[in-house]
Amino acid sequence: MDKHKNLQEFFEENVQLVKDYFETKTNIYKLKAIRTTSKVSGLFIWLIIASFLFFLLLIFVGLVLGFWFSELTGSFVSGFGYATLLLFTIMFLITAFRKQLFIYPLIRLFVGMMASDDELSEKSSEQNETTLK
Repeated sequence: MDKHKNLQEFFEENVQLVKDYFETKTNIYKLKAIRTTSKVSGLFIWLIIASFLFFLLLIFVGLVLGFWFSELTGSFVSGFGYATLLLFTIMFLITAFRKQLFIYPLIRLFVGMMASDDELSEKSSEQNETTLK
């Protein structure tokens, strides 16, 4: 009976500590999710802006090439035709090598971001544990 009473007292005393522990753990996971989501969304917005600027640059390069080829050939039609052919060739090559140029580097970047987040959180938790000891 004495053991049962001691066990009951132990649970009554530590119930609040367990609740605080789980609440703190859920808050930590929420904060990690917010940090990861904000980093990924920031990178995504940067990619959208960079791709818009790239396509804008591509338009101006196409115009410059068109006028330059027109100067060389003496005809606007053939000059802009050559520029269009060159840009289609570049777009075909980019499409053919999209995995090597875009998809795999982005995957490595996201995995690296997640790994660095995990390493930072592990280091900070190790530092907290050594400070508590």
